[in-house]
Amino acid sequence: MGRDVHDTIGAAQMKQHPNQQAGKVVIPQKRWYRQRAHANPFSDHNLEYPASPEEMDWSKIYPDHFGPEGSKTGKKVEFADVGCGFGGLLMQLAPQFPDTLMLGLEIRVHVTQYVHDKILALRLASKKAKEEEAKKLSSIEEGRGEESAGKSVKDRDGEGEGEEQGEGDDTTASKQESQDQAEAEGSGHRPQKKNKKSNGGGDEELDEDEDEKAMNEQMVKEAGNQEGGYQNVGVLRANAMKFLPNFFEKGQLTKIFFLFPDPHFKARKHKARIISQTLLAEYAYVTRVGGIVYTITDVHELHLWMVKHLDAFPLFQRIPDDDPDLQNDPCVKAVTYATEEGKKVERNRGSKYFAAFRRLPDPNVGEE
Repeated sequence: MGRDVHDTIGAAQMKQHPNQQAGKVVIPQKRWYRQRAHANPFSDHNLEYPASPEEMDWSKIYPDHFGPEGSKTGKKVEFADVGCGFGGLLMQLAPQFPDTLMLGLEIRVHVTQYVHDKILALRLASKKAKEEEAKKLSSIEEGRGEESAGKSVKDRDGEGEGEEQGEGDDTTASKQESQDQAEAEGSGHRPQKKNKKSNGGGDEELDEDEDEKAMNEQMVKEAGNQEGGYQNVGVLRANAMKFLPNFFEKGQLTKIFFLFPDPHFKARKHKARIISQTLLAEYAYVTRVGGIVYTITDVHELHLWMVKHLDAFPLFQRIPDDDPDLQNDPCVKAVTYATEEGKKVERNRGSKYFAAFRRLPDPNVGEE
């Protein structure tokens, strides 16, 4: 009976879901995809994974870059966000690295689906914006052609109509400008004014929901201006603690992110932490020499744990926080501020603890 009631409620909610709206691109909101904050990595989650990286079909995730026969562009995934959550980092980095394929790995079903739906919405918004721009340019060119032809006819009629023609040009330009503005407004590219609402000190969750909606609408409006059209970003439901080498070849990744991972406070749960002595060997295997591992958390004890284990591992070396490579790295700012967890810490005025490590060359046989 409880399941029937739940299904009825779910069906009623889906009728109001943003994805059901027709006629415009809408990024779904997180509230439709809520589930537990963390999942047990040791449980059997009925996951699909390839026997080896060569058997992985990337065409479903990156259709512009892969086909049934393999890569169209020769590119491979280079950035991996382990436990990507709602994909804030990926959405921030995708336009900044349009030629780099990046993948979010998330074990939770609904959260993975949210990131997938968001990526599809942004790809569609980018495509529609470019189509609208192409139509607009075509219309302008046609208008110029007709205007030029009309001007030639009037020039043949005599000199007295020169001034009148000039006035006509201004009128035509004004009408075209008004038409372009109307088209932009109709396609959802107006300056965002209506989103600046205030709940007057109302419920904090509603404020957050409105902020997310406004931000999503802004992303849709700007999607057409983002290089790459979000075709370089994807998400995959996977357990990175078990199957990372099944997806990535040796030395494939140039950047790997562990952002605000589950702290697993209890000592008996420490074995489930995403950074551990055993798992570091796998992370080193898939990370290219010179590649960077980024970590950040708001739990100081977990920060010390991650730094301790990464420092002790012979194939990783910590990069000083004041190193020019980090100071000029756009990923550092995105790691700190772009994720949902990072924004939550900001709202609560909490602390963030960041550390980055560079992958060292493998030692020669017999050396340690």
